[in-house]
Amino acid sequence: MSHQHFIIHKPYGYLSQFVCELKKKKLLGDLHNFPEGTMAIGRLDESSEGLLLLTTDGKMSELVRSKKVEKEYYAQVDGIITDEAIAQLQQGVEIGIRDVKYQTTPCTAFKLETAPEFAPRTRKIRDDRHGPTSWVSITLTEGKNRQVRKMTAAVGFPTLRLLRVRVGAIYLHDLPPAT
Repeated sequence: MSHQHFIIHKPYGYLSQFVCELKKKKLLGDLHNFPEGTMAIGRLDESSEGLLLLTTDGKMSELVRSKKVEKEYYAQVDGIITDEAIAQLQQGVEIGIRDVKYQTTPCTAFKLETAPEFAPRTRKIRDDRHGPTSWVSITLTEGKNRQVRKMTAAVGFPTLRLLRVRVGAIYLHDLPPAT
């Protein structure tokens, strides 16, 4: 049996799933007519955007979700992120996972000197009058629930916009958001 694999740019406001009990949620099946048995490899929450891999192969999904494969995210954060905050992210920070404290593993993190050029988000983030923002790249091999958002908040720079830009050797590049 041959399996199929797909790469999409998940837009803001969609769930990384095909079925949901909540009637008014936008789902991956609303974007394209994927074959039966297609599943998202990992998840991006409803507010997150970017590279999402889909497959009909459960073993491929398990491999990509493992700690063997890096996932890189670009986060637009509130304020101008400091070198100290970057160092804390690199060393790992304590976050809460379902009311349990969790220490993230060391990761690669650095400030992006120029803002990446992505298509505008369908919902505006905020006005410039609310203060400056900056962008940071964070590369993880683990994937806890809302981990990047919790990590940036833990170092004092809450995430305003989050995009996954790479999974292993697969990059988002200029793939437009699926609509």
